[in-house]
Amino acid sequence: MLKASYWRCFAWMLLLLVGRIAAPAQEKVEIDAQAPAEPFPHFWEQMFGSGRAILTLRESYREDMRAVKQVADFRYVRFHAILHDEVGVYNEDEHGNPVYNFSYVDQIYDGLLKNGVRPFVEISFMPRKLAFNPDALHPFWYKQNVSPPKSMERWDDLIKHFAQHLVDRYGIAEVSQWYFEVWNEPNIDFWNGIPRQRSYFDLYAHTARDLKSVSPQLRVGGPATAAAAWISEFLRFTSENHVPVDFVSTHGYADDTVQDMFGTNEDISMDDRVCRAIAKVQGQIKLSATPALPLFWTEWNVQGQLDARDTTFVGPALANTVRQCDGLVNMMSFWTFSDVFEEGGPIAKPFEGQFGLRAKGGINKPSYYGYGLLHQLGEQRIVNNSKNVIVTKTTDGGLAIAAWNLVDPGQHGDRRTINLVFSHVPGNAHISVQRVDADNGNVLKAYEAMGQPVDPTPAQVEQLNRETALAAPEDKTLQGGKLELDLMPNSLVVIKVQR
Repeated sequence: MLKASYWRCFAWMLLLLVGRIAAPAQEKVEIDAQAPAEPFPHFWEQMFGSGRAILTLRESYREDMRAVKQVADFRYVRFHAILHDEVGVYNEDEHGNPVYNFSYVDQIYDGLLKNGVRPFVEISFMPRKLAFNPDALHPFWYKQNVSPPKSMERWDDLIKHFAQHLVDRYGIAEVSQWYFEVWNEPNIDFWNGIPRQRSYFDLYAHTARDLKSVSPQLRVGGPATAAAAWISEFLRFTSENHVPVDFVSTHGYADDTVQDMFGTNEDISMDDRVCRAIAKVQGQIKLSATPALPLFWTEWNVQGQLDARDTTFVGPALANTVRQCDGLVNMMSFWTFSDVFEEGGPIAKPFEGQFGLRAKGGINKPSYYGYGLLHQLGEQRIVNNSKNVIVTKTTDGGLAIAAWNLVDPGQHGDRRTINLVFSHVPGNAHISVQRVDADNGNVLKAYEAMGQPVDPTPAQVEQLNRETALAAPEDKTLQGGKLELDLMPNSLVVIKVQR
């Protein structure tokens, strides 16, 4: 009898211990609706990346662009290869004289402007007949030429004709609102000038002066490097040589290595690398001769292990990045808004861990809905100490709050409880709650139930988007000025408090 009692007692203690271990993490966040607020421009959703120029002529591209604009209302799109031979800009006649053709350029930019999006013009890559080495082809599927020009005078002439054509067609009032970025990631294999840095700086100087010769109102910048490289050297070069520069642009991804991004062996979480790199670059700008230049992070994405970019992980990772990068950068361009993307060739099937917010066929990923939630945040931010919450004021006098539970790919995560405690808000104020998590806005379950079609039909795509579209916000009331949120791993929630 004593033995049975012992084991019952042991089992009870074990259950208590397990319950204590399994209990969700608790966090209390106090929110004062009358606290001072700071400007909170939506820097993370003003621009998106999108493959290469010729893709913009496809209806699938334009459908994805319109769909993403509905949830993010972005203003700029950046893509590679406006000078690729498939766009047909540069040719030479039988005597070797340059021949320019802007027919596809016009269709590309007309299509963007018609849909309320302006180009962030990446000037790349080299037309084959203008290339010093016509065989300098990058291994991407579309085989862009990464050679310097055979004649810098002919490059100058091409850039001047290109810019003048744009001004003539769209007017300087319009084109002066665009941005012109010279090349893409010249510090790696997208540029084979020798030596790399010095030859790129020469290309930049010519291109910047060419653009300014057409109109000083045209905005030009660079160096558009991978892994936040060359910034100090670039700004020193432009200053010492009186080369025009209107903005700094560079790239950095969450899964870039610490060595590549910072030149150290520090232990920096992938969740922190992008904003740490942005802070590094911002510091380099401030120490330069042009400390007020805006910074555009023209490529970034969350870490992509285990196809994480197709999952609900993106929403919390995005929110965490927004929290950290606020005040450090003018625009961040998520690469990309769509999986209509062919660096490795046509996408074989949906959900291969690609970069976009929409999968093959126009299927909305959880990241699509995550962007939609964060779009609802206000443009005034109330500072708080939580790493899992952003508090904003909306134009109608209410509050919009994002809260999340971030768990990295391959890691075991527990539920998290966040207790929001409000002051200067009625204790029974009406609120709405909307979320993206494993059960909301997550198309992967529905796709698996459908049998994972490799080439989903339009009807199947429509069904998937309809079945996983976000439900209407859940209406609730505060209880004594408090709200308890139960967040499963990798859930993102937006709470709106009425005025």
